[in-house]
Amino acid sequence: MITINMTKAKDIAHTARRAARTALFAPLDAIATVPYLAVQAEADRAVIRDADAALQVSMDAASDADELKALMPTGV
Repeated sequence: MITINMTKAKDIAHTARRAARTALFAPLDAIATVPYLAVQAEADRAVIRDADAALQVSMDAASDADELKALMPTGV
């Protein structure tokens, strides 16, 4: 029987989560340098940060590999 090291699996999942978050931040980082767009860009980044924080909590609470896999970001 194959056993999955959940600690390592969660580390991999968190790395993928961070990569997805970075990809979402990239266009907003450029927009944030434009003074009249900076406020909206920061608000958009706050939404991403909040969603990412919730995903992090869910990943940490995952009890098995299937649950963790379902939380993995796509397209990274």
